[in-house]
Amino acid sequence: MISEFHQLFEKIRQLAELTQSLRRENADLRLNAAALLRENAELTQRMNEAHQRVAALLEKIPALPQDQEAV
Repeated sequence: MISEFHQLFEKIRQLAELTQSLRRENADLRLNAAALLRENAELTQRMNEAHQRVAALLEKIPALPQDQEAV
């Protein structure tokens, strides 16, 4: 009987350790996800700014005359 209680105690201890480990891992994953979201937002902003700069440059390029467009 005491052996059974000891086995049960050991299983509960292992479960508690696993629970703590998973909580730490979950917290780390949440931090990583938040960092990736911030990085994604920053990269999206940079892409939008680059797109705007390219569009502005394209607007400054003079159009080809009608007879040179097909060449």
